Amino acid sequence: MNARISEARASFQTALEKAQTDADLDQVRVQFLSRSGAIANLFEEMRSLPVAEKPALGKLLNVLKFEAQAAFDEKKRTLDASTVRGSDTVDLTLPGRPRPVGTKHPLMQTIDDIKRIFVSMGFSVATGPEIETDYYNFGALNFPADHPARDMQDTFFISKDILLRTHTSPVQIRTMEKQNPPVREIMPGRVYRNEAISARSLVSFYQIEGLYVDQGVTFSDLKGTLVAFARQFYGNDVRFKFRPTFFPFTEPSADMYISCFLCKGKGCRMCKQAGWLEILGSGMVHPHVLKNVGYDTEKYTGFAFGMGIERTASLRYGVDDLRLYYENDVRFLKQF
Repeated sequence: MNARISEARASFQTALEKAQTDADLDQVRVQFLSRSGAIANLFEEMRSLPVAEKPALGKLLNVLKFEAQAAFDEKKRTLDASTVRGSDTVDLTLPGRPRPVGTKHPLMQTIDDIKRIFVSMGFSVATGPEIETDYYNFGALNFPADHPARDMQDTFFISKDILLRTHTSPVQIRTMEKQNPPVREIMPGRVYRNEAISARSLVSFYQIEGLYVDQGVTFSDLKGTLVAFARQFYGNDVRFKFRPTFFPFTEPSADMYISCFLCKGKGCRMCKQAGWLEILGSGMVHPHVLKNVGYDTEKYTGFAFGMGIERTASLRYGVDDLRLYYENDVRFLKQF
């Protein structure tokens, strides 16, 4: 029986040393440590031996079982550790895995490009609150009390005199109240209008407005500034024209058009077959607006202009649905 125990110990050690995988190790467990394994069989054989021999042999078998289980557990820990380390090992000979890098949103790109152009002309950047009073949003800008923009169906009113601004023009008033001429500012920001959401209109969008007030400012200065902007933003070969329009806070007022850069003026879907694209509204600051901020209208004149960023970006990139800018579709955004 002693020889059988020694033989089992040697066989177990040999099998354990050869085990290199979990499957090999499980085979060793079944062969030696399971209820039907070699060590369990030795305990069964011991029952038929003389009573006088059982204590000594039982002690040897218990030592074999304990040592075999301890060796098995250590082997399993070693094998598991080597497997984990192997999975974390980096093969330095393989090429690196590129990680996707985000880009600036096309609307923010457009705002930055417009700001860069006007800052190079000497304009500063001003901002103001998105929640405004009726006075700054309408009254100080020469909107009459019965103007349609004051209706609930056009403007988001929070209370009778508090609202979400419908344009960035209130920043013009706040700037002029704090600063004596000359004033040369652009005002980017988000605005809100109670409109049906469609391919051409949104309830929340971005605007940039500009203001220049000083002595001797004329409509020629307005045209020169806007033409210089259009050529830098849309290209030097762009053609332009101004058409009279009406705004409560400017007089005279004009919309600026540029030749359609997609069809070169021949007519297409983008320009509605007209050959021209409206890019902004502008005009000379109304004397009533200057009086509302305490400026001497006999001494100072100025011009103002404003454009929608979504529309400007769409004209630049040929996007025919404004909703695409806010759907966060990576397939769309990655194109910019």
